Amino acid sequence: MDSRYWIRADQRRDRTHALAALELPPIWATVDAHRRLRGPYTAAGSLLRMIADDLLDRCPELGERHNIELLTSTPELAGRVPSPWHTLEWAVQDNERTRYYSRLHTRNIANGLAEVLRDYLAALGGGPRTLVIENAHQADPSDQEFIAVLLRRTDIPGLTVVVGTGREPLADPRGEIDVSLAETIAVHAQVVEAPAAEHPLPDNPAQAYVDSDGTDDDPRLLAAYLALPGDARAALHDARAEQLARSTEFSLHLGAIPYHLEHGSDPSGAGTAALRAALDHCHKTGLYQAAADHGLRGRAVADLEADPDTWWHLVLQTGIVLAAVGRADEAEALYVEGRAASTDPAVHLEMAYSTAMLHARHYPETQRDYVRARAWMNQAIAFASLVTDPKKEAFQSVFTRNGLALVEVREKKPEVALALVNEGMARLDRDLEPHEHELHRLVLRYNRAQVYGGMGRLDDALADYSYVLERDPNFPEHHFNVGNILRRLGRDEEAIAAYREALRLSPPFPEAYYNIGDARLALGDTEGALADFGYVIELDPRHVDARINRAGLLLALGDVESAWRDVAAALELAPDNAHLLCLKGQLLVEQDQYAAASEALAEAVRRNERLAEAWAIRGTIAVASGELTDAISYLSTAITLDDNPEARFNRAVAYEESGELDAAIVDYDAVLAVTDDEDARERRELCAVATAR
Repeated sequence: MDSRYWIRADQRRDRTHALAALELPPIWATVDAHRRLRGPYTAAGSLLRMIADDLLDRCPELGERHNIELLTSTPELAGRVPSPWHTLEWAVQDNERTRYYSRLHTRNIANGLAEVLRDYLAALGGGPRTLVIENAHQADPSDQEFIAVLLRRTDIPGLTVVVGTGREPLADPRGEIDVSLAETIAVHAQVVEAPAAEHPLPDNPAQAYVDSDGTDDDPRLLAAYLALPGDARAALHDARAEQLARSTEFSLHLGAIPYHLEHGSDPSGAGTAALRAALDHCHKTGLYQAAADHGLRGRAVADLEADPDTWWHLVLQTGIVLAAVGRADEAEALYVEGRAASTDPAVHLEMAYSTAMLHARHYPETQRDYVRARAWMNQAIAFASLVTDPKKEAFQSVFTRNGLALVEVREKKPEVALALVNEGMARLDRDLEPHEHELHRLVLRYNRAQVYGGMGRLDDALADYSYVLERDPNFPEHHFNVGNILRRLGRDEEAIAAYREALRLSPPFPEAYYNIGDARLALGDTEGALADFGYVIELDPRHVDARINRAGLLLALGDVESAWRDVAAALELAPDNAHLLCLKGQLLVEQDQYAAASEALAEAVRRNERLAEAWAIRGTIAVASGELTDAISYLSTAITLDDNPEARFNRAVAYEESGELDAAIVDYDAVLAVTDDEDARERRELCAVATAR
């Protein structure tokens, strides 16, 4: 049986003693998650480095199927697994790149890594095992997601997970997160409080602290380190950084090496350079929380006078990654500082554009201000017009107007946005050579496809998405978007193929599985749809729509108990969701709890008065209860919204039982026009006979 344990103590040594006292399956691996060691995926990468030789020999297909997850978490595997799929953003210069991974990329990587472990352990065989992950309270957010995913997933049989943390409450990262380790571990793990004990002190505690890369949690070591003069501490850090730099393991450059250099003898030089390099790597690979950490630490030691290029790079790039993880207020503060430090129009162009994006896209929806966004974007456009190089001016003008197009879309002015994008495409074709800014030209076409999709011009949207896909075929989002348009066009089998291609090129993501399930349901493949919705929930237990759809299918199949579980779980997440309340009403009807069902359905239509199914079920209950006037009213509303034989039949019964036989005959005729319902035929004949009398 799978187990989850959470060992809490202020010091790791105490947690280790408590671990030894537990009755566990054999320990498979023990890894340290402290982010100072290797930054993002310190724990996941350590585990994968341990098993990589056997994993890739025993299950080589996992290296290809999960190449992005493996190389992002464990860059040392470069050359041993296939390289990530070649897409245009990797082919252009960094200053031309305008497209980055979603904030949810790390959640998808965590689920992909869970699949790797699941499939590898199945191939390994040999019974249950225990994975111990230490210092989770000091983990990078990427590892926090990975640990939370391992704790909550139910499809890794035989793996016991033990997580060690301090006693202080776990803190979630700042900004927007999709998976909370604090919430997940509290629900899924059994708490073990480890007693404190005395431990021997090493001969040179300050040296031991530095050699642990600042991760040892014995307060006596930290005190000894802090008691040293500053230059002595810096010398220890320099020596440790030099020692680690001799290693060929790149992940050290995302954790311990920058840590030592920023505390060494040259923090504003070597320290800032190391943090800048770590920031840039994490930004490119979608590890935005780690990138923000590196960027803010770099800002703390950077020197504008000594190295203005690095200082400005840190301002802009740190602002971008802060915005990407929902920390728009911190990003805006950086941009204010940047504007205050310069009179360069190019700097003000960058700051104005980035600030506009905060107000149009990155602030929470309730805080977005499209007037401010437009004002800042217009300022960016004005600064772009001052660029003296004709080609650079053309690019910057089109780029900033493309940003203005986003504001127009958000303000429900798609025609204006479309004109801006078309003008930009035409200008780049006119003023640039065909090979120049190839990625941005595709981005413009991609944006036009999005505008077309929002306008309902589906054939035009499909044409533009297909154009982009042909020129950048390994970017999974393009396949996903093509699938979405094909679904809207009713081309479900083609849509499924597009979604499957998106999944082949990316870590697993719930939206693709959900859309496949929805398309399979439209094609009548109930069993396949159930499996897909189930896997969506495995990837993201908070996916309300997947629970709604699965609950509806389970109810239709007669599995009321399982349907109830999904509805109850979803109502905790979305208590006001009309479709959920409607399903709750249906389930209560199945249990003959008509009064409670009517209450749930009444609440459903209060939340969404156009929910035909809720009106129809209310009408059915009213017919059964003899409340015929209400029944006719409810069913008439349902038929106005969705005219179908079942609602017509039930209203006909209500009319018949209330003596309105002519109206009943009209409804029975409507039923018989599209079905061969024998009950409707018999009732219609009885009404006709009664009317003739």
